[in-house]
Amino acid sequence: MTEPDPDAAQAAIEHCYDQGWSDGLPLVPASRPLVDRFLATVDRPADEVIGVLPQLDRTVTVELAAINAAMAGCRPEYFPVVLATWEALVRERSTGGGGWQSTSGPAPLIVVNGPVRDELGFNRAGGAFGPGFRANATVARAIGLIVRNVYGIHPHVLEQATQGLPGRWSICIAENEEESPWEPLSAEGGIPAGTSAVSATLLRTCEFVDNRHTGSAEQLLTDFADTISRTGAWIFRHASVGIVFCPEHAQLLAGAGFGRAQVRTWLVEHCGRTVSDLARAGKDGLGDNGVRHASGERPEGFDRLLPSADRENLLIAVAGARNAGISMVVRLFSGWSGAAVPVPARAAAALEEVRP
Repeated sequence: MTEPDPDAAQAAIEHCYDQGWSDGLPLVPASRPLVDRFLATVDRPADEVIGVLPQLDRTVTVELAAINAAMAGCRPEYFPVVLATWEALVRERSTGGGGWQSTSGPAPLIVVNGPVRDELGFNRAGGAFGPGFRANATVARAIGLIVRNVYGIHPHVLEQATQGLPGRWSICIAENEEESPWEPLSAEGGIPAGTSAVSATLLRTCEFVDNRHTGSAEQLLTDFADTISRTGAWIFRHASVGIVFCPEHAQLLAGAGFGRAQVRTWLVEHCGRTVSDLARAGKDGLGDNGVRHASGERPEGFDRLLPSADRENLLIAVAGARNAGISMVVRLFSGWSGAAVPVPARAAAALEEVRP
């Protein structure tokens, strides 16, 4: 086997930088044979259109997605997951509007379920939101490169993020189905348990809840309600959120008789702020467009943050290690579609034909 030429590799990497294709980190040069290996893992035409952004007159094809997945550092066998993730995001109303260009700089939240987690090495346990796992890191990065290179949404150009979100293109987690007391998130999204699938939406930010000192389900949920109801994150009349529970928190709630539906119902009743609390933050009024502003004219009352207990308003998943009571609240950019997308079986025979 010929030894790799580091100088040639460096030149190719610098060429990618010079073309403006990079998100700031080095890219894997996407050669024709490499892209062909990606395309061989799916039974779809290379020129099939899988995404359109009408306001920019830009379209994504299967081949363009494959090129960017290759540059992101994905292995070819990850490509069916990349396509399922992209399809899940296309179903979100916000991604077809101004979501990718918003001043919030929202990030995709990607949740992987089923056998593909172990087949491809997706992390579902400790450090679920952190780095260190190629599948998690590169599938999320592939989405960012598609948005950048196909839609042309670059910082300071078409991307209008005021400050942006740390880890915008890296939030891909696998659900810890083995330690979850509830059915997989994808089963709630219409895909049978045991099937490889992806759920995805856009989020504004992540906020941890560290509560390892109570055995009371209601005390635990009160802590989540307080975090969810923070006035700084409250922009419109209502909001949608998600919770990625650690196994310890999920099992405590389930042991007290709380399923996902019961958690949602409890939080709908308890998430919100009094009018006087909102007035102190200049958010007690509502404009015609539904945006909160200072009013000073409303009588005392209680404004609920969540509009209903529908799963589209409160995504609930389970990930991480069972070593501490630390979970994550995720602020959804808008309502979640509630749908999961199956990951088709990999075309292993075709992949072998083009594997070097």
